[in-house]
Amino acid sequence: MSDIEEVYADLDADVSLEEFREAVEAKVEQMGGLADEETAAMLIAHELTEGEVEGIADIEPGMEEVKFLGKVVSVGEVRTFEREGEDDDGQVCNIELADETGRVRVALWDEDAAAAQDELAPGQVLRIAGRPKEGYNGLEVSADRVEGNQEATIDVDVGDDSAIDALTIGQSDVNLVGRVLDTDEVRTFSRDDGSEGRVANLTLGDETGRVRVTLWDEQADRADELSAGVSVEVIDGYVREREGDLELHVGDRGAVEEIDEDVTYVPETTDIDAVEMGETVDIAGVVRSADPKRTFDRDDGSEGQVRNVRVQDDTGDIRVALWGDKADLDVAPGDELLCADVEIQDGWQDELEASAGWRSTVSMLDDGATAATDPASDRGSSEQGLDAFAAPDDRADASTGATDGSSTSTSTGGSTTSADGSGSDAATTGLREFTGTVVQTGDPVMLDDGEEAVTVATSEDVKLGQEVTVRGEMRDGTLHAEELF
Repeated sequence: MSDIEEVYADLDADVSLEEFREAVEAKVEQMGGLADEETAAMLIAHELTEGEVEGIADIEPGMEEVKFLGKVVSVGEVRTFEREGEDDDGQVCNIELADETGRVRVALWDEDAAAAQDELAPGQVLRIAGRPKEGYNGLEVSADRVEGNQEATIDVDVGDDSAIDALTIGQSDVNLVGRVLDTDEVRTFSRDDGSEGRVANLTLGDETGRVRVTLWDEQADRADELSAGVSVEVIDGYVREREGDLELHVGDRGAVEEIDEDVTYVPETTDIDAVEMGETVDIAGVVRSADPKRTFDRDDGSEGQVRNVRVQDDTGDIRVALWGDKADLDVAPGDELLCADVEIQDGWQDELEASAGWRSTVSMLDDGATAATDPASDRGSSEQGLDAFAAPDDRADASTGATDGSSTSTSTGGSTTSADGSGSDAATTGLREFTGTVVQTGDPVMLDDGEEAVTVATSEDVKLGQEVTVRGEMRDGTLHAEELF
């Protein structure tokens, strides 16, 4: 085996042996005998592999040159432009390439751009050599050389990419239909040039998943104009990565339009009894109780707000803290709620609770969307509302009555009364939370929620007519407050 063949055998590049041999001979001649065939072969091999990346995800702005393989996903229109100081017009065509690691926009120029319209089609594999840069819609590569590669295989589906689960990093020109799950307020920020920018977020869902959408400048107003539950189409969006998650961005070239189309979103959630401290999870269930909104002063002097609701599914229940604008949601007992990307934290009395912050999504679900089916029930259908999340025995009693001759019981307010009129101490001992209006001050304080009056032992000052929430231990008919707010 010759020196040229030995170097070629170790070369991982899309070039034939004959082409490699010709390049080596040209290099030997170019160097005027200063390099033998082995040295020239090594120089050519270095030139061919310099800048080679394993995947599109490894391409970064600032690289002098990059070489990679990609499958054609889409081919744009050829545009003509005037070159400054030149008589001849230039041409450019943007194409989208993908591999198993991501996507990237590639700009083809002049002859390559002209040929793209006639010769390129989705599914073809190309080898690109070019210069990466940060473009308007994210990373793009300005191609210096473009070659077809019929032998390479890239396992990427270039079919319908309009579903959320088909989004990939670097993707641009995205048109996506989804259901609005949540919206955030418009925020302002200062750019490096001193101008003011505006940004807002909304969350979209479809039958394949959920994605956070970032709206910039003029598009940010759409977050105020759209409400949860409506269907929209995102036009000309682009995909970026943030903290490990994909986000769909919409700038001044894009749009978010409301459409008259039903979009199904079915969340994949974690059972409440399976959540663990420190996890970020999606949970869904029926609202069992909802506290009043509370305001508080932050360390920086600004005012914050929070509202606690208790959400129950057929495995358990958990308190969910709704922070910021989420505290303004019109949520009431019996509503079915999705709480996505909530952080599980240590709450009151060492009970786990879910914190719904600015990156969380809290949205109302259609009635019955979170309902559980009781295999033991003779109804055999999905139940709705709070009854769907009762324990199986409780649901049987509620729907058919007790069958063993014992009395059934109903709960009104905080007291429990048996069907035969006898009382129970179920609500007179143990930890409890109660929200009501102050109808008596002093010692003791008395609260009334319209259905029940509760005596409260507390050293806090309260005023007649004030609505407060008390947490503490119920002993001998008195709620001994550990927290009052």
